[in-house]
Amino acid sequence: MKNYTVAILGATGAVGQEMLKILEERNFPVGKLIALASPRSVGKKISFRGEEIEVKLAEAGAFEGVDIVLGAASNAVAKELAPAIVKAGAVFVDNSSAFRMCDDVPLIVPEINPEDAKNHKGIISNPNCSTIITLVAVNAIRKASEITALTASTYQAVSGAGAGGPIELMEEVKADFEGNSYEPKIFSKQIAYNLIPKIGSGTENGYTTEEMKLQNEGRKIMHLPELKVSCTCVRVPVVRSHSISVVVHTKEPVSVEKAKELIASAKGCRLTDELDNDIFPMPLDTSDQDIVFVGRIRKDLINENGLNLFCCGDQVRKGAATNAVQIAELLIEK
Repeated sequence: MKNYTVAILGATGAVGQEMLKILEERNFPVGKLIALASPRSVGKKISFRGEEIEVKLAEAGAFEGVDIVLGAASNAVAKELAPAIVKAGAVFVDNSSAFRMCDDVPLIVPEINPEDAKNHKGIISNPNCSTIITLVAVNAIRKASEITALTASTYQAVSGAGAGGPIELMEEVKADFEGNSYEPKIFSKQIAYNLIPKIGSGTENGYTTEEMKLQNEGRKIMHLPELKVSCTCVRVPVVRSHSISVVVHTKEPVSVEKAKELIASAKGCRLTDELDNDIFPMPLDTSDQDIVFVGRIRKDLINENGLNLFCCGDQVRKGAATNAVQIAELLIEK
């Protein structure tokens, strides 16, 4: 098997570190690993397969001889360096949202549209974390009927806001316990003992940018240009793993039994749906692994062609790092 030169762009961040871990776990054929980051991280050492690798500067000249770049950097950095990556002949698997809606950039969830990866022109985008988790959970239902719409509410963990999110949650809890005040730095409001029904910035239609991603990205990934999605995104005081409550609206009725059968056999899913035995998806059970747990499947009481379900998945792994590595695996398969 050929070994590949792989660069991690943003190697010292939370997602970059997870990418390194997953490359090891999945035994990806890395012949040489290049760790790239901003000037403040240059010279640091990171561990990969028992070796210490020095972090280099993320700059245009860093990609010569690289086969695959796994991006875990900001939109601005992705846009700045993408031309150099493509010019060097590498394939850029980008976790930022910079290129997701570009017509000539595939947007890939390997369990759903792996064939789209063949059509890349040097850049492949990783979808939004909640989009990945939701679509992995509901995609199997399409075998019984076309999905026409989704009504969703997300319950997104604080680590989705970066490494500072869990720190802020813990510091707020500590301050409250000690009777001290704490001024939020990461979130706009206190997150401890609270919910914040705003993720992303506002748009003209009253939805946030984060809420519109499920519709816009879902249409592209599932090849459903008319898909309608109504979504509310909520930050919750959970450290890791996003949860989504979703009503799946289908063209034809789908029974609960059929939906369970399809989800139980779907790639990337685990059916956890025994209400009487208190078996259902929860963030603690789905953290630090790659499967999306799906449960609470029941007929919608308003729309006869609707199914309610609840799903959870680790947004750092399957919602970001693992999905990117899975895309890289598609590239080497080809």
